[in-house]
Amino acid sequence: MSIDFASWRQAWQDAGVAQADEGLHRGVIACWSEPHRHYHTLQHLRECLEQFGEAREMAERPGEVALGLWFHDAFYEARRDDNELRSADWARSCMLKAGANTDAAERVHALIMQTRHKAAPQGADAQLLVDIDLSILGAPAQRFDESDMQVRAEYSHVADAAYREGRRAILQGFLARARLYSTDYFHSRLEDRARVNLQRALARLGGA
Repeated sequence: MSIDFASWRQAWQDAGVAQADEGLHRGVIACWSEPHRHYHTLQHLRECLEQFGEAREMAERPGEVALGLWFHDAFYEARRDDNELRSADWARSCMLKAGANTDAAERVHALIMQTRHKAAPQGADAQLLVDIDLSILGAPAQRFDESDMQVRAEYSHVADAAYREGRRAILQGFLARARLYSTDYFHSRLEDRARVNLQRALARLGGA
């Protein structure tokens, strides 16, 4: 899947909304294009949608998963801790304004909130969306290392020692999980490489 309007329109149609808002599409693209972003960019969105395109048949409600991906980092500022909430609130508001079913809007809100990665996702669509969001961990080494540098750039305001400490805690938390990926599809494809990538990143931080 791409980030063009045709992909956007398909997501809305699959979610039960016949007419997709072209102006809203431009607005969402503009959010992902903000100059302060380095990792949470159109590159990440495109990669997520490509992963979804390959695993679409796993979704119970593919339109809702697609919209969850389109909106999940629509708001992103490294200095804030409410990015997921603001993104989820905006997605729900846009869906309700467009005439989507209230239950669908609430489900998309819940999907986006799962990208806080605070707990194991429950339900097929949440597991799929979260696995897609985390698929960067199992990317080929060159792309993973690039993403690691992009994340550091987004936190350029944080002193190196503090960043290393915080980043180590996050990566060690992922490694401590029994499974990084909830779905068998992503587990079989990416789990082993993700763990190698995480160990390499920790070694760079001095925490392997």
